[in-house]
Amino acid sequence: MNMTKPIATTPPAVQQPKKNRHISLIISFLVLIGILCLPTPSDLSTAGHRMIAILFFAIVMWITSAVSYPVSATLLTALTAVFLGTAPNIDAPAKLLGTSNALKIAISGYSTPAWALVAAAMFISVAMTKTGLDRRIALNVLSRIGTKTSHIYMGVIFTGFILAFFVPSATARLACLVPIILGILDSLGINRQSKLAALLMVGATQADTLWNIMVQTAAAQNLVAVGFISQQLNTTVSWLDWLLVAAPFSLIMIVIYYFLSMKLLKPDEVDLRGAQLELQRHLSELGPMSFNEKKLLCLSVILLGFWATGGHLHKYDTSTTTIVAIAIFLMPGIGIIDWKYAQSRIDWGSIVMFGAGISLGTALLKTKAATWLANAFIHMFTLETLSVFALLGTITLFLIAIHLGFASATALASAMIPIVISIVQAVHISGMNPVGLTVIAQFSVCFGFILPVNSPQGMVAYSSGTFDVKTFMKTGIPITIIGYVMLLVMASTYWHWIGFV
Repeated sequence: MNMTKPIATTPPAVQQPKKNRHISLIISFLVLIGILCLPTPSDLSTAGHRMIAILFFAIVMWITSAVSYPVSATLLTALTAVFLGTAPNIDAPAKLLGTSNALKIAISGYSTPAWALVAAAMFISVAMTKTGLDRRIALNVLSRIGTKTSHIYMGVIFTGFILAFFVPSATARLACLVPIILGILDSLGINRQSKLAALLMVGATQADTLWNIMVQTAAAQNLVAVGFISQQLNTTVSWLDWLLVAAPFSLIMIVIYYFLSMKLLKPDEVDLRGAQLELQRHLSELGPMSFNEKKLLCLSVILLGFWATGGHLHKYDTSTTTIVAIAIFLMPGIGIIDWKYAQSRIDWGSIVMFGAGISLGTALLKTKAATWLANAFIHMFTLETLSVFALLGTITLFLIAIHLGFASATALASAMIPIVISIVQAVHISGMNPVGLTVIAQFSVCFGFILPVNSPQGMVAYSSGTFDVKTFMKTGIPITIIGYVMLLVMASTYWHWIGFV
């Protein structure tokens, strides 16, 4: 048994029968055509009307998994360039915008700091995998936490916590943990379909989602939100400010989830002394830290320091410091990885999808489609009559519910955060902090607890074969409800006290 064998960091695709995918794609285009055929409202531009059609086309396509995300990104870029290019220019209605100008909007997401940060983060994950530093961290933590089942479980959760600060990809973090968890089970002859296996794997996945909320750089969807906050609200949410706001929520939730999962997925108590010996053996097989591991650890700690102090002790933004770090990673002689090694191991499809998602949000903003949708949402649910607390509760509940149809929080954030910001700008509620409400809404976007397919890390864990969907939902549904209630509790207490709501 080889515990250190890596697994793919790209989550397995949600496969549908070919016929179903064709039907889903046809439905997506029918939605697009249907909305385009509707009369354009008098208070909405032609360009805005067309972008709303493209938005709903994207939502149906993403929910039904009609095509892969990279393919959907290409479709969105093409549709935006063509439909906006043949629409009247918003600033000069007598002229068409032109496909050249429309294409600039359609690919605008690829020139944002958020996109650059996500792309750079991929290189950090590759460097971690190549040197084995992430595996060394995980083995060091797990080999020191005792032999009880509860201790091993706590060790898995704590390992995810440590890795969240250094590995800016939830999928990569699970890809590191999964083979280690399977190795523990196999070394002791524990069935992979046992309650203990389910507890460790489901727990690691759900904890990873909570760490996504806490650490700004732990998940791409957070960077989407930060990018739109900067674009629409002209302000920056620093890495440290995000941590100070989110950490109490995530830490409280992780404690709740620990006891909830231990109760609902109650494992048989197993003597795991053999697992400790196995972990120690594999740790010893790694040998002393290599020079590259030491360099990576040093650079990662320095980078983390720059992230944590950005906007407070210096003016370098998170994207810039990360790109500088990647330049050092790739530099001949003193670097850790080379381009040839990195390029074949990076999920370029996710990078393409991320850029297309930001471009979609940008196009919704530039055409005023996001503002129109926000006003429609406000009038439909009479949001202008609500208090800040009720408005937050309505928005977050909507985002949590719609996430059930999405396999990517990044796609959800790209589609919905621009609309959320437009809503909070339009309601004019006295004393409301638009930035704070948007960040809290982003916390709810991260909620992917109910189905494995609601997050890439969920699909990675599900591919291990240690649990079924029903088992995942057993803790996923209650922790979603508790998380929603906790958002409201935090909004009326801690976040209100610090002026965030």
